[in-house]
Amino acid sequence: MESQKQFSRTFSFEFFPTKTEEGREKLRAVREKLGALNPKYFSVTFGAGGSTQQGTLEAVLEIQQSGFEAAPHVSCIGTSKETIKQLLDTYKSNNIRHLVCLRGDLPSGAGNVSGGDFNFANELVAFVRQEYGDQFFIEVAAYPEFHPQAVSPKADLDNFKRKVEAGADSALTQYFFNPDAYYSFIAECEKRDINIPVVPGIMPITNYTQLARFSDMCGAEIPRWIKKRLIAFGDDRESIRAFGEEVVTNLCRQLLDAGAPGLHFYTLNQANATMAIWNNLDL
Repeated sequence: MESQKQFSRTFSFEFFPTKTEEGREKLRAVREKLGALNPKYFSVTFGAGGSTQQGTLEAVLEIQQSGFEAAPHVSCIGTSKETIKQLLDTYKSNNIRHLVCLRGDLPSGAGNVSGGDFNFANELVAFVRQEYGDQFFIEVAAYPEFHPQAVSPKADLDNFKRKVEAGADSALTQYFFNPDAYYSFIAECEKRDINIPVVPGIMPITNYTQLARFSDMCGAEIPRWIKKRLIAFGDDRESIRAFGEEVVTNLCRQLLDAGAPGLHFYTLNQANATMAIWNNLDL
């Protein structure tokens, strides 16, 4: 963990774009609550559909105009260089200088072929650097428990290094509940002379069914002892909330004490669970 201790801590929150005016109003209220915690930035996810992509653009512009730093996700799969450049020119003209560069999900049945100008996130990072130099701060994804499509741990780490060598400034991890997975990942990065901040992604626990679905999709492991406790609570939402808050608070405390360079919260457009963890940590 020595490589991570040299970096200043950053705290950030992630949203997803909403499709209705009611959803946007709720998200504004959440943003104001979490904004009081003075995060480094708010990131906004980027979906595969055109309406979702437009929602990302609208959300980050509103965040930026409200006085916070916005960091849009930019997914390159199935897109052209021209399309990406048009999007980044729009961000640049609106003084948005922070990107989360991702491959994105392959279309169903596409195999390993994207159908666009990019196949991997490192290609997107290299393109941004080629076209814009250092005008954007670039975050990339990291997977302490390894990407679900990785053929091996070595292949996944090699892929991560390619993103760093292409010009990534920092990384955000997929969420996890076993801190040893993060420590091991950092140790392997240090062996490869990877020297950028790798900020742990944090998922508050409020709903077991939802958490299990997300974890199956992204390859995050729910430790058996956590899973069994959550299942045993059944529909007792208050017990799930209290237990989840305790588990995730302890995880965050361990990570920060070990030298993690901050935390990135996957808020799911909710404020209360994240704020409870934040307050427990006395940040």
